This record gives sequence, C-alpha cells and structure tokens, in this order.
Amino acid sequence: MDSISVNKFRANLREHVDRVVSDHEPIKVTRRNGEDFVVMSLDDWQREQETLYVLSNKSLLQQIAISNKTHSKGTGRKVSPEELNEILGL
Repeated sequence: MDSISVNKFRANLREHVDRVVSDHEPIKVTRRNGEDFVVMSLDDWQREQETLYVLSNKSLLQQIAISNKTHSKGTGRKVSPEELNEILGL
C-alpha cells in the first residue's frame, strides 16, 4: 500500500482517487498528528465487508468446507445444461 502525506493527497486529490478506483489499491494518507487514514474504492470496501462477514459466520464456513469436500470427490450436485444457462442468464 502506498503512503503519502495529507498535503500531497490534497494537492492531487482527483489523481489519487482515480488511481485508487482504477487500480483497486488503497492509499494510506499520513498526518502529522499520527492519525492516519486509508482511502479505498467503494467496491473494494464492500468486497472487504463481505469477506469479513463470511469469515465471521461459522455456519457459512462449514457450508463452504462441506461443499469443497463434495466438489473434490466429484459427489456434488450436478446441474443440467438448462439450469446452468438459467444461472448464467443465457
């Protein structure tokens, strides 16, 4: 993660925000008083929130583990070509 001073961030705000959004890389903005902050795109923040939700939900993690086992063994539910087209919106 890149780190810049709040003055440099403010001076080139548009450029930094455009880069954060397009590159999906947050920027750490440092302040003299030590209260730094991070700038990230909304998409990235929402993705992080979803990840945190899944990781904090024991039931979901168990479902993922079970699904991974059945997939590895090839014993999971097989969808028909029609179902797959419906899922994919084709």
